[in-house]
Amino acid sequence: MSAPAISVESLTGTTSSELASAAVKSGGCASSSCGSSRKPDDMDPAIWDKIKDHPCFSEEAHHYFARMHVAVAPACNVQCNYCNRKYDCANESRPGVVSEKLTPDQALRTVVAVANEVPQLSVLGIAGPGDACYDWEKTKATFQRVANEIPDIRLCISTNGLALPDHVAELADMNVDHVTITINMVDPEIGAKIYPWIFYDHRRYGGIEAARILHERQMSGLEMLSKRGILTKINSVMIPGVNDEHLIEVNKWVKERGAFLHNVMPLISDPAHGTHYGLTGQRGPHPIEIKALQDRLEGGAKLMRHCRQCRADAVGLLGEDRGQEFGLGRVPGEITYDGSKREAYRELVAHERLDHVKAKSDAIDVVKAAGSGKSLLVAVTTKGGGRVNEHFGHAKEFQVYAASPDGISFVGHRKVEQYCLGGWGKDAILDGIVAALEGIDVVLCAKIGNCPKDQLAAAGIRASDAYAHDYIETAISAIYAAASGAPASAATA
Repeated sequence: MSAPAISVESLTGTTSSELASAAVKSGGCASSSCGSSRKPDDMDPAIWDKIKDHPCFSEEAHHYFARMHVAVAPACNVQCNYCNRKYDCANESRPGVVSEKLTPDQALRTVVAVANEVPQLSVLGIAGPGDACYDWEKTKATFQRVANEIPDIRLCISTNGLALPDHVAELADMNVDHVTITINMVDPEIGAKIYPWIFYDHRRYGGIEAARILHERQMSGLEMLSKRGILTKINSVMIPGVNDEHLIEVNKWVKERGAFLHNVMPLISDPAHGTHYGLTGQRGPHPIEIKALQDRLEGGAKLMRHCRQCRADAVGLLGEDRGQEFGLGRVPGEITYDGSKREAYRELVAHERLDHVKAKSDAIDVVKAAGSGKSLLVAVTTKGGGRVNEHFGHAKEFQVYAASPDGISFVGHRKVEQYCLGGWGKDAILDGIVAALEGIDVVLCAKIGNCPKDQLAAAGIRASDAYAHDYIETAISAIYAAASGAPASAATA
């Protein structure tokens, strides 16, 4: 299959006029369909319209669209044993961490600056660094300002759920149609091991009583959102030995109450972060343990597997963070929104997405027709656009796909340190990458040197750059067909 003449990959380096010209050359699309691709057969059209450009609610959209979090809500009403909010820690990549706290007016300026320069931007979220519903006045003021300036941007919040029931009506009135709730338990006895205290109704509660109140408020908020047609994603932190087995029950509860997605995330536990779990030696799960639990949850609430556990001031595609490019010192005091770059991007990406959908369908057909009982785990380096387009040495994560007689599916990602810095690779980092790729059969990348290729081979992992810039699924189908001894003509890019 031939790739489009104009690649989405090159869009972020072009000017607004160049983007508009590219959209015209590619054929463009009607404004009502820009950014869309084929709706899944089993999905309600109204729901597809809400998620098709939301990178957190659609696995397909995360290849093309970016999110932005603004850190306007520092106050929090729940203490979690895995959380310690540090504000001046630019190198941290985990929830609750920001480099600058913003006022609603500062947030508006920053959002406009990002929207002018990042054409993929489709979603504005407030995820703290505290709780968006507890620090409600700042959250509300920010959304009102941004919606007035950029009316087509999606608005969403992340919350622990304790104050959520108090604001569901206002969220609906502001057209906030995506809400993420962190729910780690439905049994207060387990909750007491995760939450030292909560602050509710002007009082501090601890122990099982605190966990019971939090649980009841979370379930109430979820049910209220579902009744209003607001899509909910449930985040659950997998804590080995604490709630790992219990998350099966959590999945059942949230599905029964209308959750759209369930996202199981690994505990981030490092003593350097100063969290209770980090300081007491509670370990986080291994990637294989996360995948095993996710596999057990299949058939329950629909799973999200492409989460990156973003900072509360993250900017860009999932898996990248451009937030440091848009600090307050780099944003003009007076700035006007120019939507031409975003509009041109949406027109061009619609063409690319339709092509990708066709390529993915063809690739799945190749895998199913291979007649093999084999399964492969394939790790891919990518910069976006759904293509194999990142150098092995530049990768900070690998996207992991499974190929089997059932087809091709995205199953998660593995974060790593960047191996190649200043043209040189570091052996210690490469050792860490090989360890992070445990269980992987094949690595696909745009380019790889002989040294890392040989070290991967010694660990039983095949690496290939023969499919550079192909669609990910197309490349995987060719690898799978070759391993099965089947023809792969339909998988040729």
